Amino acid sequence: MSTIIFINGTSSSGKTSLLKLLQTKLQEPYLDMGIDKFIWMLPKRYLDRPLWDDVLGKAHQPGPTGLTLFSGMHHAIAAAASRGNNILADHVFVETAWVDECAALFAEMNAYIIGLTCPLEVLEQRERDRKDRTLGQARLQYEIIHKYTQYDLELDTSKLTTEECAELVIERLKNPPAAFRKIKAGHA
Repeated sequence: MSTIIFINGTSSSGKTSLLKLLQTKLQEPYLDMGIDKFIWMLPKRYLDRPLWDDVLGKAHQPGPTGLTLFSGMHHAIAAAASRGNNILADHVFVETAWVDECAALFAEMNAYIIGLTCPLEVLEQRERDRKDRTLGQARLQYEIIHKYTQYDLELDTSKLTTEECAELVIERLKNPPAAFRKIKAGHA
């Protein structure tokens, strides 16, 4: 049975670092099918305003392009997993429709949701230090990133190293997931 691991958190919360480390530590191969992979499939002109607002930019509410793109991502993950692929996917669950769609697609699969938390001031400092992100993304996502979902495991990346987070995720995988089932039952 395939395993799917969604890692949800704001910009600069450590999603990509955790995903990359998990890819090296997990015995089986895991495909990286995260949100950035799908965003970078767009024509370059969509990565800047004004077209970025149609993806995920305006008050961090997705426009039609973003809704279509991320629905496609969810379905691609489900399709890949149904063919026996293990999946790692970083995400920003800022839209209730995305969480609902994922609950419908993944509630009966071996799919986990890992939530990454971190104080806003730490996120903003990381964002400034990275120099490869639009400043303000973490702040825009901060109030809504955990609003619509539940987790199989929640990790504070200001208190845990990436290595410690990876070990906790690997330990959590020893027990079946429950979050997507709970979300689906709550929205039924």
